[in-house]
Amino acid sequence: MRKDSRLSRMLHVLIHMDRLGGPATSERIAKMLSTNPVVVRRTMAGLRQQGYVTSVKGHGGGWSLAMPLNKISLLDIHNALGESSVFTIGLSDEYTHCPIEQAVNKAINDVLIEAESLLLERFGEVTLDVLAEGIADFLSPSFTKDKGC
Repeated sequence: MRKDSRLSRMLHVLIHMDRLGGPATSERIAKMLSTNPVVVRRTMAGLRQQGYVTSVKGHGGGWSLAMPLNKISLLDIHNALGESSVFTIGLSDEYTHCPIEQAVNKAINDVLIEAESLLLERFGEVTLDVLAEGIADFLSPSFTKDKGC
């Protein structure tokens, strides 16, 4: 089962952008994420539409944060990425006429709805500056602002 890591990857990028102190090109971000600059531009465009980043074309241009990290929550980025469900658990639909399958699906669906609601509520409480504060525990001596990951 494939995991959707866009939220984690974009949080990673946004915190790097805050530490860079200047614009980050799509190429630089793509290298950081081991992906294609076109993918970066497409993803960042969604964040720009929601007002979390800005972009400048040309020499010296790139992507920059449009607001401080303490004004951006995990939920903000989750929503800006167009994430629909945080869980990939699917319900069975092979025997929809069976009352047992109907009961099982209802029970699972009810729990998933409740769990997703709690998770998204918590996402709304955590801002990116809080994530950035915890980074010091993971930094190695060879890490620098310029070099990044």
